[in-house]
Amino acid sequence: MTSIARFVLLLVATSALAGAASSEQILQRIAFGSCADQSIPQPIWDDVIAQKPNLFLFVGDNIYADTEDLEVMSQKYAQLAAQPGYQKLLETCPVLATWDDHDFGVNDGGEWYPKRRESQQIMLDFFGVPADSPRRQREGVYDAFVFGPEGRRVQVILLDTRYFKSRALKDRRPKAEKQRLNLVGWYVANDDPATTILGDAQWAWLEEQLRQPAELRLIVSSFQVIADDKGMESWGNFPHERRRLYDLIASTDARNVCILSGDVHFSEISRTDEGPYPLYDFTSSGLTNSHEGWASATNPHRVSEIAYAKPTFGLVEIEWKDANPIVQLRAIGLGGEVAFERTLDFSNLQ
Repeated sequence: MTSIARFVLLLVATSALAGAASSEQILQRIAFGSCADQSIPQPIWDDVIAQKPNLFLFVGDNIYADTEDLEVMSQKYAQLAAQPGYQKLLETCPVLATWDDHDFGVNDGGEWYPKRRESQQIMLDFFGVPADSPRRQREGVYDAFVFGPEGRRVQVILLDTRYFKSRALKDRRPKAEKQRLNLVGWYVANDDPATTILGDAQWAWLEEQLRQPAELRLIVSSFQVIADDKGMESWGNFPHERRRLYDLIASTDARNVCILSGDVHFSEISRTDEGPYPLYDFTSSGLTNSHEGWASATNPHRVSEIAYAKPTFGLVEIEWKDANPIVQLRAIGLGGEVAFERTLDFSNLQ
């Protein structure tokens, strides 16, 4: 069987998963990653496959399109499809995805991007989302899935942090001042209640999802939720939206939430006590792209030993055998190197 034929068959299998709201499959190992440049080799896939994940989550910048030319965008997705490692991944596990700015179509983009509707359909086509999926009918690529039987249910919530996002406020301070403060980004907080990340329809949908029964919830945000001291894109640029997220987790009594994110070209784990219980944001970035300078920025929320600025992916491993399950978070680099890890006890996430 040719590699193209294998790719088509596995795209069909992924399509079946993408069209289902739930699956009885028990998840024990979930791999995820972001920031994959389709134009260069992607050796990290061999290390992902070696972990034998039950599911892989693309959390954004799955390609670098940065264009309004839809033919160019499609060609760049085709480059990802042709990556030998990605083809092997599709032979081993299903893939689910949301997007970030570069695959959305424009750096740091949001609701003003003129090709967002067309870009959405290209993205859904690539990941095999069926024609009758709600993702085809509504604005935005957000979706949710529940895996496993009662007692071992994992809910995966894929947010869309691009389609409705308002423009962030530029940081106009002099470069020297930002260097003194160890800021590597470009933005400051904007608490104007008229601005948004998710938009009204997605907020209403998210409330419905958080009320669904599940033993573990993985909320996927393409950019960081908790870390906000870098000046880069984050939920901290819209503090009223982040406060709304924390309050919604509390009001829906959504227990055992863990956040997965990407975007920043390094990996770390952040924690906040501003929610109803300790919330953790596991950032894995990137599969190919990394930036040591950005990793050196201040993050008082960081609880991982380091910020890891080499090619990496994240692994969420769930141990269901005990009365009180635990979740292991691991950042894994080339050659299977464990950059850092953190153990979360379910009893502390509620």
